[in-house]
Amino acid sequence: MKIHPHDVVLQEFAASFPEERRKCLEHLIECPDCRDRFRRFLLSQPGALAAKVVPIQRGYPISASYDPALNSLSRALKGIQSAYERERAEAPGLFSELWQHPAEKRPLLVRNRPRFHTWGFCEYLLRQSEAQTFHDATLGENLALLTLEVLDCLDTDHYRAEAIEDLRARAWAYVANSRRVKADLRGAEEAFALAFAALRRGAQEPIDRAVLLDFQASLLRAQRRFDKALSLLHRAAKIFFRLGEKHQAGRVLVSIATVHHAGGEPEKSIPVLYNALPLIDAAHDPRLVLTAWHNLVDNLSDAGRFMEAQKHLVKARPLYRQFLEPRVQNRLKWVEGKIARGFGQREQTEILFSEARDGFLATGAAYEAALVSLDLASLYSEQGRMDEVKRVVREALPIFSSRKIHREALAALAFWKHAVETERVGLDLVTKVASFLKRAQHDPELRFERPE
Repeated sequence: MKIHPHDVVLQEFAASFPEERRKCLEHLIECPDCRDRFRRFLLSQPGALAAKVVPIQRGYPISASYDPALNSLSRALKGIQSAYERERAEAPGLFSELWQHPAEKRPLLVRNRPRFHTWGFCEYLLRQSEAQTFHDATLGENLALLTLEVLDCLDTDHYRAEAIEDLRARAWAYVANSRRVKADLRGAEEAFALAFAALRRGAQEPIDRAVLLDFQASLLRAQRRFDKALSLLHRAAKIFFRLGEKHQAGRVLVSIATVHHAGGEPEKSIPVLYNALPLIDAAHDPRLVLTAWHNLVDNLSDAGRFMEAQKHLVKARPLYRQFLEPRVQNRLKWVEGKIARGFGQREQTEILFSEARDGFLATGAAYEAALVSLDLASLYSEQGRMDEVKRVVREALPIFSSRKIHREALAALAFWKHAVETERVGLDLVTKVASFLKRAQHDPELRFERPE
C-alpha cells in the first residue's frame, strides 16, 4: 500500500521550485520517458537504493506536519542506509563461513541460519556468480541457485516484496546465462521463463527488463536466432540510452557486434564497436573495454584493414597487459599473427600462429586451436610448403579427436586431413574448411558438406 503526500506537502513542494524550474517540473509530469530518467537519478543518490529495497513506511510513521515529516524521513533513510551498508560489509565473511562446508550442505545452511538472510548477502552471491560464469559455469550456476534459496527466506516485512522479485529475476537470469555457457540451452530457456515471471511480479523497472533482454539475447545468439537476438539487443540499448545508462548501452552494443560476427557479417561489427567504445566506463569494467578493442582489431583484420587494426592494437596493448591469463594472451598472439600476415611478414606470422595454437591446446581450447591450425596451414599452402601442411594435420587431428569438438567439426578436419594426405589440398580448400569451422563454432548442428 502506498502512502500519498498530504495536500499541504504538495503545495509547499510546488512553491519550493523557482520559476525557471517549473517548466521542467511540468514536463516531468507529462513525459513518462523523462520521469523514468529522473527516477534513475534519484535512485543514484546516497540512501536511495536502500530506500528502494526497504519499505520506509513500515516502522517510520509520517508526521502530518511538513518539517517533522522531512526530518523523520531523513532519519529513516540514514538508518536504512546504515543497515544496508552493514549487510554489505558482513557479506564476504558470511560467504567465507559458508564455503567451509561441503557444497551439498550449503542450501540447507542458508535456509536454516537467519544470519544469511540479508539483502547484502544475496547481492554478494550474485556478484560471485557473475564473476565465475566464464571460468567455471557450474559454480556460477550453483551460486545463483544458492541466491534463490536465500531470497526465499527474506522477510517481506523488512524488504519490499517487489524488490525481492526483481532480485529473483536477476538470479534466474544468471542461472540461465551459466547454463548457456555450458551449452544447456533447454535449461537456459527454462530459467529465463522463471526470470521473466519474477520480473512481472516485481517493480516493473525498465532497467531490470533491459538487463534480462540483454542476457536472453546471448541465448538466442547461441541458438543462431540472430535476427531475434538483434531485436532484443536493440530494445535493451534503447532503454539504457533513454535512462542515461551509457555504460550499459555500450555493453549491449558490444553484444550486437558479437551477434553480427557470429552471423558471418564481421564488417557490420566494426561501426558498432566504434560507437560502443566511448560509452564504456573503463574504470568500472576494464575487461569489457579490452573485449571491445580486441573484437574491433580482430574484425578489422578479417576485413583486410590491417593498418587500421595495427593502429588500434597499439592503443589496446596496455589493456592486454592488465589481463595476463592464457586465453587473453593467446587471442592477442592470434590477432597479431593475422596483422603480420597482412603486412607480408611471413616468418613473424608463423611464430605467432604457432605460439597461439600451442597456447590454446595447453589450456584445452581445442576449437580455437583448430582455427589457428587452419590459419597456419593456409600460410604454408601459400608458400607451397606441403610437408609442413602435412605435419600440422598429423599433429592436429589426434589432439582434436580427444578434445570437446563436435562431430561435424571433426568431420571437416578429417576431410581436410584426407585431402592433405592425397595431395589434393590447396589454399581454396583450407579456406572453405576454416569458413565452415567458424560458422559451426556458433552452430554445432550445422552439417559439413564436402567440397567437390
